[in-house]
Amino acid sequence: MVEPIFDKYAERFKSHGYKLYMIGGSSRDYLLGRYYTDFDFVTDATPSEMKEFLKDEGMYSFARFGTVKLKEGEFEIDITTLREEGEYKDFRHPSKITFVKDIKLDYVRRDFTINALYIDSEGNVIDFVDGQNDLKNKIIRFIGDPETRIKEDPLRILRAERFAKKLGFTIEENSKKAIDSFRYLLEKLNPEKVKMEMLKETL
Repeated sequence: MVEPIFDKYAERFKSHGYKLYMIGGSSRDYLLGRYYTDFDFVTDATPSEMKEFLKDEGMYSFARFGTVKLKEGEFEIDITTLREEGEYKDFRHPSKITFVKDIKLDYVRRDFTINALYIDSEGNVIDFVDGQNDLKNKIIRFIGDPETRIKEDPLRILRAERFAKKLGFTIEENSKKAIDSFRYLLEKLNPEKVKMEMLKETL
C-alpha cells in the first residue's frame, strides 16, 4: 500500500499492462508527511491508450499535451504520459513533446529535484537527482543548469520562491543567483499567468 487513491489507479493501469508513478507535489508531500489534495501521476500509457480504459472513471479532460484529468470524489487527479520535450521558444511551452516509456527520459524536463521523485506501485522511490537528500535538507534546487531552466520557463522563479515559503526550505546558492539574474524575464510573460502563479501563494 502506498496511498489509497494512487493504489487504486496503479492497480487499474497494471491490469492493462501499464505503469503508474506518483510524481511532483504528490510524491514530495507524501514523503514529507504533509496533507495534500492534488494528485499528480505519470504513466507509460499514451493518452489514447488511457482513454480506452479510463472512459468509465469520470475522465473529463483529454489534453493534446498528454494530460488526462479525473475526478475522485472531491479530489482532482492529473495523469500525464512520460515525455521528452523539445526546445522552449516562448518562455512557457516546449516546441514539441515526444511520448516515451522510460522515466529516465522524463525526469530531465522537470523543474526541481524535490519534484522529480517517482514513487511506484510498490512504494519504491526512484530518484535520479538526489532529490531525497534535498528534501531531507530542506533545499530547493533546479534540475540541471538553473539559468537554462529559468530561460525555458521564467514562472519557475515564482515557483521556487513559493515552494521555499510554503515548505520552509532554502533556495540553494546557484539557483538563487540565477533567479536574481533572470527575474526580468517575468516581464516577457502574460501578466495573467504571472498573477495566477502569485495567487497560489495565498492558497
